[in-house]
Formats: sequence, C-alpha cells, structure tokens
Amino acid sequence: MAQSRLSTALDDGSLPLPGGKIAVLRPPAGYDFADLPQDRLAISHSFRPDAAWWEASGHVVTPDATAAAAALVVVPRSKALAHGLIAQACTLAPLVIVDGQRADGIDSIFNEIRAVLGPLSSITKAHGRLFWFPATDAFAGWAIPGPVTGADGFVTQPGVFSESGADRGSQLLAAHLPPKLPPRVADFGAGWGFLAAAALTRPGLQSLDLIEAEKLALDCAQRNITDPRARFHWADVTSFKPVAAYDAVITNPPFHTTSKADPTLGRAFITAAQRLLTPVGHLWMVANRHLPYEAALRLSFRNVDEVGGDASFKIFHASRPIR
Repeated sequence: MAQSRLSTALDDGSLPLPGGKIAVLRPPAGYDFADLPQDRLAISHSFRPDAAWWEASGHVVTPDATAAAAALVVVPRSKALAHGLIAQACTLAPLVIVDGQRADGIDSIFNEIRAVLGPLSSITKAHGRLFWFPATDAFAGWAIPGPVTGADGFVTQPGVFSESGADRGSQLLAAHLPPKLPPRVADFGAGWGFLAAAALTRPGLQSLDLIEAEKLALDCAQRNITDPRARFHWADVTSFKPVAAYDAVITNPPFHTTSKADPTLGRAFITAAQRLLTPVGHLWMVANRHLPYEAALRLSFRNVDEVGGDASFKIFHASRPIR
C-alpha cells in the first residue's frame, strides 16, 4: 500500500510532532493516520456516519474539539467549513497540520495561507497536499460565526447543505406534499429543517422524526423547529432504528459522498424507507432529474408515481413497501 502524505512527512522527519494530545478534526472514514500515536489522538466529528466508523475502529469521538499540542484538519468539501476548521485549529494547538485532496480544494487553501504566512512546508502526493504551520491569529476572520438567521427566517450555518436558503428541490417537494399527512412521519436527511417545517403545517401529523447525519445541520433544525411534535436524531438514516414503523417518509436525499454525483446514497435512503415504513406506508421524495432512482423505487415499493417536478427535479410518491 502506498504511504500516505502524513506518514511520509512523519517518516522523513520533515514534520516533527510535539508531545501531548493531537486533535484530529473531521477525519473521513478510513483516513490514514496509522503512524500517529494512537493513544494521543482526540478525534472530533459532527458527521455521524464517519464518527460511527471511527468509534467502531476503537476510537473515542466527540462532537467538539478540545485543546491539544497539535491539531490536524482534514479538509472537507465545503470551503467555508474548511476555513472555519483551520481557524478553530489555530485556537486549539500551537501546531496546525492541514491535509486534503485537490478535488476538495486543498491547493486553493494552501495558496491562501501561503499568501499570508509566506513559504510553508508541504508534501504533495496521491492527488492531494499536506502542509503545516505554527498557529496564528491571522485567520481568525475565517471562524464560523455559528448559526445565523437568513432573510427567510430560517437559521443555517456554513458547512450545511443549502446554507444560503432552501434549495429548489426541497421547495418543490414541500409544495407537493399532500394536504393531509398520516400520524407518524420521518424526514430522512432533514438538514436544517425546511421540509420538516412544511410537513408540520399539514393536518393529521402527530409526530415527526428529523433524522440527520450532520450535527451542524441538526443544531440549526432544533432552532428552526420548536413544535413539540418534532423529535431530533443525530443519526445515519441507513442504520437508524426507530421505536416504531413510520406511516410516511419525506426526503430530499443527498447525492454526494465525494465531489461527483453518486446515486448510491439515495438508493440507500429508498431501502431505509422500505425497511422503516408500515406495510401501507408512503414515501415522498425529490431527486435531481438525471439521477436514476426509478428502478430502486420499483424494487422497493408496489406503487411508484412521478407526481411533479420541473426541468431539473422530479417528485416521486411511492407506497406499500415490498417485504
């Protein structure tokens, strides 16, 4: 197996590690830090599937990072979130290490930091870059201010899906929800709560579970949704186990696990709906028009109809999951 950028920097001595705790911020599942002292790692993560992966690997994972001797930031796809994590790392530890893939914008961030600090130690390898620098307050302006209220009255924050306001797909699905909903409903991948807010306006609904893997988004949802019928779950939809089956599921499933569109996760949401709905349950789902979900829906439900959409999105109503 090829050596990772981090292992290379440690092995050749170019990256000397201080003693003490090493804070690791948002490492994706499977990230290679095998050459770091495992007993000194303090992993923090707000994305539940990745956090669960590290927990299953024997690590303790917390949502919030703490002070350490060094902080390793693994760059996410959101540039605003990457900036915020680097600013946070500078407040946590005297040494900041940044690693990431070119597809996630690591070179752009490297150039931004180099423009302020001058030459930086760096290793490029395997379509990515690792670099490090002494902590500084020069990037304090990158700090994420936390949840903010937009012009539409909803609270969002950088690093969550559709952080600038409700996306077109969710708006279309909200408009196509039936006039009345059944009693027990779940919102799969609830984000910051736009669809949930729409569902709660429908008569008939008695309880609504918002299931969201990104804690940053769920924290916003808890500010946006104060209806006592709502319950909030920081969880991976594909492995979630409710106390009872649902009468209906609404969802705008994510379709990016990397920088490329991938319908695999959407199909996993369909399978989860099939598993968690009652025998006469309903699924309302929006999807980008180019993503091929029809076959998965027909394998999972007896009745499948496209009930609306536009040139970019399609709205599905499926019912009676196949057991």
